[in-house]
Amino acid sequence: MRLDISYDGREFSGWARQTDLRTVQGEVERVLGHLVGSHVLLTCAGRTDAGVHARGQVAHLDVTPEALEGLVDERRINRALPSDVRVKRVGPAPLGFHARFSALWRRYTYRVCDDQRGPAPLDRFTVLPWTRALNLEAMNAVASELLGEHDFAAFCKQRPGSSTIRALQAMSWERDEFGYAVMSVQADAFCHSMVRALVGVQLPVGDGRRPMSWPTHVLRARVREAGLTVMPPYPLVLEEVGYPIDAELLARQYVTRQVRTVVAS
Repeated sequence: MRLDISYDGREFSGWARQTDLRTVQGEVERVLGHLVGSHVLLTCAGRTDAGVHARGQVAHLDVTPEALEGLVDERRINRALPSDVRVKRVGPAPLGFHARFSALWRRYTYRVCDDQRGPAPLDRFTVLPWTRALNLEAMNAVASELLGEHDFAAFCKQRPGSSTIRALQAMSWERDEFGYAVMSVQADAFCHSMVRALVGVQLPVGDGRRPMSWPTHVLRARVREAGLTVMPPYPLVLEEVGYPIDAELLARQYVTRQVRTVVAS
């Protein structure tokens, strides 16, 4: 079964289930387990960190035919869930579907307010205040230099045995209708804290404190330097996850499961 999920991440300790901590996976599994009468295990497209939100998280779980009746009604599920997480859609997944390994890309946004007055009161939990004016033209120029498949070790919190090679497919900044600077970034996958570090390397360029050559210097160094700040999680939103056509879902799994050790030429 495929589930499309949205949540306000402020009061969650991230997606992944943890002992004695409130997480998105833990809450949804608890409710679904009660509805089907047995323990369930969710697999998501991308584990979000503590405080990160989602409009378009995707997950799947395996259930027996007998348990399907408890999972076909989103209203029933949502009545049992807390108000800061919602299952937007649930239904049978096509053959070969895997929420994580079948995905082609994930897209996030990050919002920043560089107005000296700060963000509007209703936006203070989803928009980062920045005290210096930002030059989005300069930020878009350096963003374009980071696109492509690279070793993003300098932007990631590394985990033993995992690769930090990722394909950054798109990244750009624009002003929304409220005047906020919004970064939209898309990649085949992201390392832990990678998006927030990408924001952290671009804001000092946008406000003139760092040269435009600095982000590529950080990328090529492949080591996290002290001057790079990983920005707060609360303005970060997982917007959507993209998948291939049904006939290519299983083939995509085989590609994704390969651990990349060499950057493609």
